Amino acid sequence: MDFDSFVGIDWSGDKNNFQKGISIALCEKGSAVPKIIRPDIRYWSRSMLLKWIFELISKKKALIGFDFSFSYPFYDKASYFPGIKDSPTGPYDLWKLINNLNKDKDNFYGGGIWKKNPFSQYYNAPRLKGIYYQSRRRKTEIHAKNKIHSPSPSFNCVGPGAVGTGSLSGMRFLHILKENLSIWPFENIIMRNKSISVEIFPTYYFRMAGVKPDKKIGYTLENINKALTFFETNNLLKNTKIEGPDQDDADAIISSAALRFFSRKDNYWNVPSVSKKEGWIFGV
Repeated sequence: MDFDSFVGIDWSGDKNNFQKGISIALCEKGSAVPKIIRPDIRYWSRSMLLKWIFELISKKKALIGFDFSFSYPFYDKASYFPGIKDSPTGPYDLWKLINNLNKDKDNFYGGGIWKKNPFSQYYNAPRLKGIYYQSRRRKTEIHAKNKIHSPSPSFNCVGPGAVGTGSLSGMRFLHILKENLSIWPFENIIMRNKSISVEIFPTYYFRMAGVKPDKKIGYTLENINKALTFFETNNLLKNTKIEGPDQDDADAIISSAALRFFSRKDNYWNVPSVSKKEGWIFGV
């Protein structure tokens, strides 16, 4: 795979007009350290980010990673929403459903589904734990857990490590984005000379490099640079400031470097057939 740019995006699914937790890092071919891309105003919004991506891919072929679940578990229950007759059977219909159930919400917010029965009953959401909620995991999450580390279940929308809210907004985002780039691993990307979007998991990449955050201060510059070295990337300067409410810049930076590293290796593109419905974390 030959790309001009590698973009790591630390995502946020919050319901605000602007997302403090969104951070974007970009690097080009070679080994240069990723650079943080700041918005024209203080914070990104998801709508602003969409416009930025459209502009980028109009000029360059990019590999773009998003830190949210691209789909839900399917094969454990033979359904995304078991018991619902018209439950989607593939990711594109799933994204369409999520978008339709939140069509009155701006900026790609996805939490409107928590008030829409019967779908609300499948989520562990703020002020409501659905009667059908289970800690289900996709095959890629099970594989990641057995190998290094796993994200939170994608139907969980409560707690500091929860990915459910971000995944809801992310699926709405993909529903729009799919017309302009290829989304891996749901289609035959080799046949299309387009930019490609993949699912990322920054914590997995840090753990892969043997790096864990300090309990009090998070990732130190020294530890971030250790991980960058693992991914064959130059180090950050000593005066670099890592910003974001949860050190989001660190996640974006390591993801950008990891994307460049993985993209050069065929085995990371070759994933099980279950990924056609459930998605797959790039690099797992």
